[in-house]
Amino acid sequence: MSEAAIDRQATAETAESAEGKSYSRIVWGQFKKNTPALWSLWGIALLALVALGADLLAGDKPYYMEYKGNTYFPAFRQYGVYLGVVDWPKELKRRRNFKKLKVDAAIYPPVPYAPGEIRLRDRYQPPGGEHWLGTDRLGRDVLSGLIHGTRYALTIGLVAVGISLAIGLVLGALAGYFGGWTDLALSRLFELWAAIPSFFLILTAAAFFPPSLFFVMIIIGLTSWVNIARLTRSQFLQVRSYDYVAAARSLGYSNARIMSRHILPNAIGPILIPVAFGVAGAILAESGLSFLGGGVPAEVITWGALLAGARSNAAAWWLVVMPGLAIFATVTLYNLLGDGLRDALDPKLRGADG
Repeated sequence: MSEAAIDRQATAETAESAEGKSYSRIVWGQFKKNTPALWSLWGIALLALVALGADLLAGDKPYYMEYKGNTYFPAFRQYGVYLGVVDWPKELKRRRNFKKLKVDAAIYPPVPYAPGEIRLRDRYQPPGGEHWLGTDRLGRDVLSGLIHGTRYALTIGLVAVGISLAIGLVLGALAGYFGGWTDLALSRLFELWAAIPSFFLILTAAAFFPPSLFFVMIIIGLTSWVNIARLTRSQFLQVRSYDYVAAARSLGYSNARIMSRHILPNAIGPILIPVAFGVAGAILAESGLSFLGGGVPAEVITWGALLAGARSNAAAWWLVVMPGLAIFATVTLYNLLGDGLRDALDPKLRGADG
């Protein structure tokens, strides 16, 4: 059997169905039937747009500003879009608070407050016309913090899961492909790591490192790879027995090529399911860590940090409700997405619907 024939056979396992439809179209068609999962996908896309445009939704830099006869667009400059006058004067380049600048005209975002803008005279204001979702103990706007906190929540979730996915894929692939003593040793490692309480391990690691989002993402990623590794191992154990894998071995292909080009594309589908749940778990872990006062720096406004602000004033109910709803909604969206992927990738359900 030629190399091209083996590659075509390997691809055919996932690319074609009995009816001639591509595998991705079958999965997408099954996924669309799950209405909650489909809405969760659009909800996550909306959160991503909010994260990307956070400075345009909430911030202390105006969209449009007239200053000394020239027109400036400070909010767009943060995204590398230079409209109007390109050569800014020094007083504007170093300017942090544009509200104290005497300008001829200015148009600010809908929420005209930066997430870290401290206004002590506005401490613990309840939701109202000036601050739609109220303020915290330092007078910082809660809605602005929620909008900008979306960036941290999604970034921490995706980066942490990316780290755990990389570790889980490598170790699970090695255990499932080689078997024998390799599988035995790695399986014992999986069991040992799974026996350690993840959250307490995160707290212990956070105590030894300075507060940093970078360390938070790494710590969460290093403590959440076991499920992915176990699932990868089981998929590799199943796929390695297929005929095209035996044919690839007979032609002398390297183990790395067989694992990456022939087995992994046919095993990756079910492995993506815990990825969606992992993002939700990472967001919860970061929120819990921030609520306990560890992990992230004090100046970083995350949903967990906003929630922690309610500890100093039990009457500030909005500091509990608003961040709590944001965490609950985001985690629910990712859980529904994971359920939808699990159902769409289940061959028994596809066969029943067909």
